[in-house]
Amino acid sequence: MSSTASIPIIRPDDYERSARAAHPGDRLTSRQRLVYVLVLGALTALGPFTIDLYLPAFPVLQSELGVSASAVQLTLTGTMVGFGLGQLIVGPWSDKVGRRLPLILATALHIAASVAAAFAPDIVWLSVFRLLQGFGAAAGGVVAMAMVRDLFGGKPLVRMLSRLALVNGLAPVLAPVIGSQLLQVMDWRGIFVVLAIYGAVVVAAVAFFIIETLPPERRHVAGHSTLRDRYAALFRDRVYLGAAIIGGMTFTGLFGYLSTSSFLFQDIYAFNAQEYGLLFAVNSVGVIVGVQVSSRLMRGPVQPQWILAITTVVHLAMAATIMVLDSSGAGFWGTAIPLWFYILACGFSFPAVQVLALAHHGAEAGTAASLLGALNFGLAGVISPLIGLMGVGSAVPMAFVMVLAAIVAIAALWGLVRPKTVPPLSD
Repeated sequence: MSSTASIPIIRPDDYERSARAAHPGDRLTSRQRLVYVLVLGALTALGPFTIDLYLPAFPVLQSELGVSASAVQLTLTGTMVGFGLGQLIVGPWSDKVGRRLPLILATALHIAASVAAAFAPDIVWLSVFRLLQGFGAAAGGVVAMAMVRDLFGGKPLVRMLSRLALVNGLAPVLAPVIGSQLLQVMDWRGIFVVLAIYGAVVVAAVAFFIIETLPPERRHVAGHSTLRDRYAALFRDRVYLGAAIIGGMTFTGLFGYLSTSSFLFQDIYAFNAQEYGLLFAVNSVGVIVGVQVSSRLMRGPVQPQWILAITTVVHLAMAATIMVLDSSGAGFWGTAIPLWFYILACGFSFPAVQVLALAHHGAEAGTAASLLGALNFGLAGVISPLIGLMGVGSAVPMAFVMVLAAIVAIAALWGLVRPKTVPPLSD
């Protein structure tokens, strides 16, 4: 067998044969599915890595550029806002012209912005390039989810989305770990060069291994062919809107922690960059466990809305516990232990939110994924900087934002989703 034949590239004739199945991905071989998992997983990770890889460099960046902690946090906010806005454009665009073109062009913008950020002369230009980075990275997450929805439905969709949710939940937690190790061999500017190289590798993988999953005949479904039709279908669906709000609040709590943690653990609890990275590695276990258990439960009799009914309460309880223990002087462990369980609940939430939001929107998968991502990262980008305004002298401001986010998520679940009214997933 030749080396070319051993590479499981999915070709158009594979797609045509699979189109006769209930969902186009049902007849893909296990090796072909593995290719999609690896490449789409890399795409999904591009956004979180872009946002979080340089978190351990915050104190150094603050000192070198001579700015305040809140100014440094605004570079993170700019990236997240760019990521949210980019998804609002890329998702509907991919529903109209297909998945590959928006993906390749947007990621090319990410590569250029990453190189520019490496040479930014001050905090203003760094913020501009970070916003463009986020905009360019937006294609990865939204197009990856849309491609999975193009190919799968029902419980096979749960399995594929759970793998992407694992990457999407794990990448924000692992990125600071990797960033802290990179800082041992390069300065903060080098991290942006690494991001540019990563983006280039992703584009190459898409070009060689991924075909178009949305052929022209599927881009003009009756009642879903225009942008207005697609958004109307989403905004008429209270379950989708509720899931999107819950996802946004989950990411708001998580990114509140991420945007604060560098200062909280390094300045308040006197961690060095490597100890800070180790803490993130420990927390990553919570995400892995949560995503895997959640996806297995949904492949069985448990429906995603009931998983969210539990995780939203856990978020509220753990955030309130952090506030109480930190205010009573419990110190590091009073924050770290309930925080781990908070992050565990985030892991449970990620696949449940995606499945609940996308299961009934195959005709507008790109737009649905884009709005979901925009709310996730846009709300987090707007709300989490409130912690910086309140100061990072303790864990209380972080936990306060987490409490508010959990309360909104609980209201969205019971006021919009209404778990008892949601139809079960198909097999």
